Amino acid sequence: MSDVQSVQTIRSQTLAQLEAIRADPKPSYWIDGQRVLWQEYADSLQRTVDWCDQKLVDNEPFEIRSQGQ
Repeated sequence: MSDVQSVQTIRSQTLAQLEAIRADPKPSYWIDGQRVLWQEYADSLQRTVDWCDQKLVDNEPFEIRSQGQ
């Protein structure tokens, strides 16, 4: 699997997680002394998607045009 394919897979899986938690939002809560903050989790997932998007853009082929005189 290439790096681009890995990033595409990470992006796809992260979007699926993000969609699932947004479809059934839950309140933040404490469990066994640990705080679960759903909005922070959603924000973290969105940052991962944004990172993947940037990596994919960075790997797109590009063309440089120049003109000599």
